[in-house]
Amino acid sequence: MSDLFVHAFVPALEWLQSGNKVALATVTQTWGSAPRPVGSIMAVRDDGVFVGSVSGGCVEGAVIGEAQNALADGQIRNLEFGVSNETAWDVGLACGGTIAVHVAPVTSDEQRNILDALARATETHRAAVLASDLENGAWRLFYPDAAGADDGLAAAAREAARHDQSGTIAIEDRKWFLTVANPPLDFVLIGAVHIAQPLAEMAKLAGYSVRVIDPRTQFATEARFPSVTFVTEWADEALARTPLTARSAVVALTHDPKLDDPALEAALRSPAFYIGALGSKKTHARRLERLGEAGFSPEILQRIKGPVGLDIGARSPAEIAISILAEIISTLHGK
Repeated sequence: MSDLFVHAFVPALEWLQSGNKVALATVTQTWGSAPRPVGSIMAVRDDGVFVGSVSGGCVEGAVIGEAQNALADGQIRNLEFGVSNETAWDVGLACGGTIAVHVAPVTSDEQRNILDALARATETHRAAVLASDLENGAWRLFYPDAAGADDGLAAAAREAARHDQSGTIAIEDRKWFLTVANPPLDFVLIGAVHIAQPLAEMAKLAGYSVRVIDPRTQFATEARFPSVTFVTEWADEALARTPLTARSAVVALTHDPKLDDPALEAALRSPAFYIGALGSKKTHARRLERLGEAGFSPEILQRIKGPVGLDIGARSPAEIAISILAEIISTLHGK
């Protein structure tokens, strides 16, 4: 969800710093086939200039108008837009979709400070959650990795960040909308092999920050992996320098224990949400035996998906890449 900061919050902060007034409109709930997901944000300047999107049709125009009214009177709005199937496409709400939109003027120094803190979090790739009171417009900012007071709202913010899911919650009879802004998902490919090429491209399209690790310089080249970070170091060295996090997925692809095993050991010691390794059942059994001898328990070794990927009968490198990425997405969302 970090894109929402780049496309909405950061411009909003820049406008405020230039002396303009700004309101933020956030999709807080959807029904049916809404074109934009919950958590989508649009920033509206006092002269009607806007960035971001909440729908895709004339709903945008209505929201801009309400945002300008909110800037005039300083009051929040909780709006709902819905259309029939017959007119859905005319206003950008496909298949009779309905959306709820929270419009909040940014009026206080505290709100500006929170936007500034959110911008810094984005720059440093730190997860953050903005909690907005849907009744009075109050804001609270949480960092899921921070220690401190752990009230119900803080716990809910941490859980929302863990699932990468913005949404509305009720805490002590107050409704809050939690806007999750996680850093990009980290996708680490061990081995610049043939399968890694389509997999890297597909992962980029899915919003992952991709890095390919392979000390074999003839494999890891810009020509084979354009616009992807590639590291020509041994995996244990590379992962020590840039550690894995709870937003990391790791896939070992080389079939070479000298390359794969150190990476898998680092992954097993990390909070990475997904660990996979390419190879047959026999290859994987031998892999688990080696890692067991290295001190990893059977319970820990169960974290490794092997053979990697969903069983969809994939054969070509592109099909195998699809099966792997599908399994990663399924694991991320708990399916």
